[in-house]
Amino acid sequence: MATMENVIVLVNRIQRACTVLGDHGGDGAAASLPALWEALPSVAVVGGQSSGKSSVLESIVGRDFLPRGSGIVTRRPLVLQLHKTEVGEQEYAEFLHAPRRRFTDFALVRMEIEDETDRLTGRSKQISPVPIHLSIYSPNVVNLTLIDLPGLTKVATEGQPESIAQDIENMVRLYVEKPNCIILAISPANQDIATSDAIKLARDVDPTGERTFGVLTKLDLMDKGTDALDVLEGRAYKLQHPWVGIVNRSQADINRNVDMIIAREKEQEFFHSSPEYAHLASRMGSEYLAKLLSQQLEAVIRARIPSITSLINKTIDELESEMDHLGRPIGSDAGAQLYLVLELCRAFDKIFKEHLDGGRPGGDRIYWVFDNQLPAALRKLPFDRHLSLPNVKRIVSQADGYQPHLIAPEQGYRRLIESALSFFRGPAEASVDAVHNVLKELELRRFPTLQAELAAACNKALESFRQEGRKTTVRLVDMESAYLTVDFFRKLPQEVDRAGTGYPVDNAGTGPSTPVDRYSDAHFRRIASNVSSYIGMISDTLKNTIPKAVVHCQVREAKRSLLNYFYIQVGSKDAKQLALLLDEDPALMGRRQQCFKRLELYKSARDEIDAVSWSR
Repeated sequence: MATMENVIVLVNRIQRACTVLGDHGGDGAAASLPALWEALPSVAVVGGQSSGKSSVLESIVGRDFLPRGSGIVTRRPLVLQLHKTEVGEQEYAEFLHAPRRRFTDFALVRMEIEDETDRLTGRSKQISPVPIHLSIYSPNVVNLTLIDLPGLTKVATEGQPESIAQDIENMVRLYVEKPNCIILAISPANQDIATSDAIKLARDVDPTGERTFGVLTKLDLMDKGTDALDVLEGRAYKLQHPWVGIVNRSQADINRNVDMIIAREKEQEFFHSSPEYAHLASRMGSEYLAKLLSQQLEAVIRARIPSITSLINKTIDELESEMDHLGRPIGSDAGAQLYLVLELCRAFDKIFKEHLDGGRPGGDRIYWVFDNQLPAALRKLPFDRHLSLPNVKRIVSQADGYQPHLIAPEQGYRRLIESALSFFRGPAEASVDAVHNVLKELELRRFPTLQAELAAACNKALESFRQEGRKTTVRLVDMESAYLTVDFFRKLPQEVDRAGTGYPVDNAGTGPSTPVDRYSDAHFRRIASNVSSYIGMISDTLKNTIPKAVVHCQVREAKRSLLNYFYIQVGSKDAKQLALLLDEDPALMGRRQQCFKRLELYKSARDEIDAVSWSR
């Protein structure tokens, strides 16, 4: 069963992982941190310049590792994560920006902080809100995360913008305004507490003092005959948590590189031997401060476990959804890869059918071809020009040859109709091509290589369907030319004689036999009119049968057997060829890997936090 100490470590891990995986915001500023990061408790160290802030941190860590100097030394936030290790294990440090390098020489840690600061700010005195992340592993620390912030100042020095004081305060506020942030307010004992920059800022963001821990440094540097009991005992400025006094190493000790462990012992000796502070010695010193902060962090975590768990569960749901969208990781063996290829093909086939059957764009575009494009193309056919009086005369005369027709120009009718029907080939083939283009646009996009091969196989299948569609639709047109509908012509009104008597010509020979002028304009107009009526009937028929042929030969076959050829190809591929098929887009792989890492982290966090919450 996990302990609360494990969960403090876990919170440290989540904070670190959020930074590594980009969940803390792109520019590193606290203002851009999302809800999960905001829910995690942290300890921000706040103080004016030369308040002893760096010395307090080094006392807690037990190592001399922070840059020193005059003016603004801390020019970027330092997120310091302390990890307690087993006794006897070697101490070392790691930077987030150099994850494969372990620092066992803490003088090199100081140099790396300086170099990494200069990398963004240059060797000027400018500041940057982008934090440096440092982890220290040691048996001499408690599990804790501290954020060292630039020291508050009132006046810009040479090389700094006039707004530097406000810029630093704004940056510090971004961290300490978080409701889950514990404020470690550092004030020097040899200055009036009423003028403390840290206490002033803490009072603004935490007026009740619930989140503020007061730390009084430089007690050994106070004037003789004075002490800080009014502050340490809460009379000068009362906080809800007790004040802690700290005695930092002297400049002489720093120059002589006095070991921090020895410095801690000297600090305890100071409090125990001091007449003023002996009664407070048990709750003074850097070791006590570290334990106090760890206990407070534990208390905050306990109180926040429900909300943290809720946010983690919400994040897990979002990541699971994103993983489903991106696709799960690819297996390494041939069987898993073949299964994935077939699964992707089935998913593609399902989506392809949804495009055609409704629910996705596609089927409506095919219907538009049938309901708009085809009728419009049929209406634009040049029948008016084809059935013009001169053209009808020419075709009928050519059909008669040397023997003029006696009653009705049957050969002329046939030639007019057959040549007119040939115009229907264009709209028929255009409908086939339009539907073919719609079907081609529905493709797979996750794996470029698989997409290319699948697209090639689909295009090959669709091309064969198109050819079959063309043959069928053209065959429909040819069928109309091969056999004319006789009943249509039998129902046409008979022509009247040239004398205009009104009596119809009786082809059986029982009616008037007065000859009719078969070469008048009226006669040819009647032929054109009759052919036009017949062509209109055929147009109406084809307007209904061409879509049937297209759907039967192309859409129906695409739904039934689009991937049959591809399945045969895939089944014959070996492991190496399958791996080449699954040559995924690197950007997509990177997104999935990041998503998978976050998902694993949050699942681990949920399990461990659940174990702690049940053990309370």
